[in-house]
Amino acid sequence: MSFPKIRMRRLRSSDSMRRLVRQTALSVDDLVYPLFVREGKGLKQPIKSMTDCFHFSPDTIAAEALEVASLRIPAVLLFGLPGKKDDIGSQAWAEDGVVQRSIREIKKAVPELLVITDVCLCAYTDHGHCGLVKDGKIDNDPTCELLAKIALSHAQAGADIVAPSDMMDGRVRYIREALEGNGFENVAIMSYAAKYASAFYGPFRDAAESTPAFGDRRTYQMDSAASAEQAMAEIALDIEEGADIVMVKPALAYLDIIYRARQRFDCPLAAYNVSGEYMMVKSAAAAGLLDEKATTLEVLTAIKRAGANILITYFAKDVAKVLLDKPMG
Repeated sequence: MSFPKIRMRRLRSSDSMRRLVRQTALSVDDLVYPLFVREGKGLKQPIKSMTDCFHFSPDTIAAEALEVASLRIPAVLLFGLPGKKDDIGSQAWAEDGVVQRSIREIKKAVPELLVITDVCLCAYTDHGHCGLVKDGKIDNDPTCELLAKIALSHAQAGADIVAPSDMMDGRVRYIREALEGNGFENVAIMSYAAKYASAFYGPFRDAAESTPAFGDRRTYQMDSAASAEQAMAEIALDIEEGADIVMVKPALAYLDIIYRARQRFDCPLAAYNVSGEYMMVKSAAAAGLLDEKATTLEVLTAIKRAGANILITYFAKDVAKVLLDKPMG
């Protein structure tokens, strides 16, 4: 027989056949929806840099959380914008801080929804860096002490998972010890383990009002051209220090890192489909250059196929509607 016995197209011959043999499938259970909360009342303000995303206030966040839960999305990730900033970011661990109040409101309205909180100083400091500044440089260990205070305050407010995004050395250990030492041994840590200094964060920095006042974050976030082994070392250290879930951020430009992490580590692996990745699709779709729904599903499927089992994405609600066969928009 002149033609090969194996014809790859046999298993692509119909939609039913493709569904039958498909090996990667998105699920609502994979999704985490990021939310921004800021000081104020009655707020649901559109974020100019991020289409279909909003700033909420603590008194309106519960309604959004209820909608998220109605779509069976299991978790939200909270980012806070304080009413005032200072050089140490003291509002980040305040008992009546914007995130702390929002956690309580969400848990009161929809207790089954998992609340993940971003643990960092960048949105709370007047200089916009993720750590304390000393002589023009980021002071690692004192920063870790404050990050532990932030995480503990979130746990006390009712957070299920705390997520340090600062990239300080050793911060997972500081946080784990603070949680364990204060009776919060069941609060999980999702570390931004391999977080790169990326150009894809631009829209988010506008949304979180966290652009550095000087310099950049390259002395603590990973170099985008660093070896994959450096990322594996970062992840291994965070697991050793007590992280329950590890994250790669951004996702699309770092699919190789997600893949290697899945091959190397047997723990839950998150990937953050960040603001720049989100807005590339949104902007291209608005210009009529691509199909938003099809592109979004393709992007998130690629991230899951690479090995991530937790997908943090601003598309979460839209994707959940597709997966649950509900109208979008």
